[in-house]
Parts: sequence; structure tokens; C-alpha cells
Amino acid sequence: MNKSESKYFNTALRMDEALISLLEEKELEYITVKEICRRAGVNRSTFYLHYETISDLLNEALELIDRRFLSYFPRKEEEVLGNLGSRERGELILVTREHLVPYLRFIRDNKKVYRAVFRNPGSLGAHTRYGELKQRVISPVLERFGIPEPRRPYYVAYYVEGIIAVVKEWLRQDCADEVETIAGIIESCVLPADGYRES
Repeated sequence: MNKSESKYFNTALRMDEALISLLEEKELEYITVKEICRRAGVNRSTFYLHYETISDLLNEALELIDRRFLSYFPRKEEEVLGNLGSRERGELILVTREHLVPYLRFIRDNKKVYRAVFRNPGSLGAHTRYGELKQRVISPVLERFGIPEPRRPYYVAYYVEGIIAVVKEWLRQDCADEVETIAGIIESCVLPADGYRES
């Protein structure tokens, strides 16, 4: 990376961080370019050199968050999810410590980002981001447990919203409890029953 690319990257990073910190304080629609520039220590012309709108900056900030998030997972997805079909039903847990610990570490290390996500779920695409978890992890497990497809969205909503509720409470307490403690709490809450029962 040459000097001008490095300067561009650092300026963009400062604006990403400025937007994320502002999102912790207020809704996206109330954030101005002037506030972002002041927080990032740049002038408006620099902002418009990089972006046309705040939405462009938001998209870049979300890509940064996604890259940071993925860096917390040491194993490739195929290694973690590849043997779902061959595992015994008793070994299938909807959300395992394997997934929870890196996820919770990322939250602890990026508290500002997650506070912003929960404050502005629509703006930051929280439901889209949890869509991957639903599609790749929870749905295949529910299928193995014989949950009929029309019922799966209800199960997914229950598990995802439950995890989010625990994470929000943990954030409210400034992540005071250890990651392993919170992972254990979530894991004990999501242990599946022995299959689907129609009532």
C-alpha cells in the first residue's frame, strides 16, 4: 500500500468509526455529514471526495464490521457446518459454543458497534446479518429434527430473538460477565427438545 492509499484508508477508517460512534448515540436519519466530519477530524470536502451520501459511508462501515466479525472465527465454515447431516440428533445443538465464543468475543471487543446495531436495527441490516445464521446453521438443524418447513420461521425467531435478548442484557451490564459464562447460558437455553410434536 503506497502512502496516498494508506492516507485514503486511514481517512475512510476514521469516518467509518465516526459514523459507528454516532449511531450509538442517535438514529441514522438524524446524523449529519457535518457531525461525521467533526467526529472524524476531516472537512466536508474530504467526505464528498470519498462518498456521495451517508448511505455510502454506512455500506462501507458495514463491510468493515463484517470483515472484523469473520476474522474472529478461526475455522472455515465448511469445517464447522460440513458434517451437520452426519451428526447424531443428540449432538445437534442449534447454536454451539464453537459459534458462540467467537461471536461473543467480537461483541465484547466491539461494544459500540453492537449498541449501534441494536439501537438502529433497520439501518444496520441486523435482520439480514442474522439471515446467514438462520439459513446456514439453524434451518438445517431444524430440518434434521423433523420440524415442518412452515413452522421453522417460528423456531428461528425464538432462538435468534432469545440470543439477542441475552446479548442485549450482557451489553447493558457492559459485558461484565466472561464470554464463556454467557456462551454457557445461551447454550443451555437453546438445547433442542427431542424432535417436533404437533399439538
